[in-house]
Amino acid sequence: MSRAFVNEDNAAAQIDPPVERQISAQTNYVTQRGLDQLHDQVEQLQAQYSEQNAQGDDADKQRMAEIERDLRYFNQRLQSAQVVSSNSDDKVQIGSWVTFVDEDSVEQRVQLVGEDQADAGSRLINWASPLGKALVGAKVGDEVTWSRPVGDAVIEVIQIEAGD
Repeated sequence: MSRAFVNEDNAAAQIDPPVERQISAQTNYVTQRGLDQLHDQVEQLQAQYSEQNAQGDDADKQRMAEIERDLRYFNQRLQSAQVVSSNSDDKVQIGSWVTFVDEDSVEQRVQLVGEDQADAGSRLINWASPLGKALVGAKVGDEVTWSRPVGDAVIEVIQIEAGD
């Protein structure tokens, strides 16, 4: 049969199911701000889904499938979230702002957060990342080893501030 006789309506109606977002095996520790961001994300996705659904037959079915996938992911993340509040300046914990210095005396300040909140450009570091793992539990004056792909670095914690 010639391709000219393929029913284009049926071809257009078929969508490719989006690849599911992987759920991390690590415990879903979040800061209060991280939990709020998860709630906001779910609300935005629900609004987007409603907008698409309101278009009826003109809705972008592929986009709706992607939104449904993202809703499954973020709803699961909300259900598994365990809020941790940093209320101590004595030792590094999730939510802490940590200032450290490396072997070249370069100073950096980061906050340890949950993985969905992590954003290196904003200095928000996943607590389970190599840097996060090196810092968790450290106290001011402690030297810890940060295991990096380019080689280990010894860093010294010089300040700890409770998170917001």
